[in-house]
Amino acid sequence: MKKIGIALFVTVLIGWMLKDTFTQSGIEDLKGGFKEVANYRNENNTGPVQRIYVVTVKDTLGAQLKEYGDLMPHTKYGNTKVYYFLSDKPVPTALEPGDINFDAKFNTNCFALYEKSAMGNVGLIKWPLK
Repeated sequence: MKKIGIALFVTVLIGWMLKDTFTQSGIEDLKGGFKEVANYRNENNTGPVQRIYVVTVKDTLGAQLKEYGDLMPHTKYGNTKVYYFLSDKPVPTALEPGDINFDAKFNTNCFALYEKSAMGNVGLIKWPLK
């Protein structure tokens, strides 16, 4: 009887873990109509990894900007930036490492910046380049 109880408990536990694994939400479940246009990751695997993304958004009112940024890959002691643009405006397709990541002519079209720092601090700034 004890073996049946243990087997039943293990079966329920495995079923619960599998359900959680296959039903996690992803980017497609977020509100806002996100589309990744460009990305950059430096080749440095021994030091800080810098990741930069350009994402267009269809609906800014209901957009889950912070949640989208939280789903982006991040490396310990690295830096992740997500620049958000309206989907009907020109956006950069070429990105560069450093403090300035794309051509300045796109600055006025960037309405938000999500950044996760090397220490894991998260920030979301509206109109960061104005």
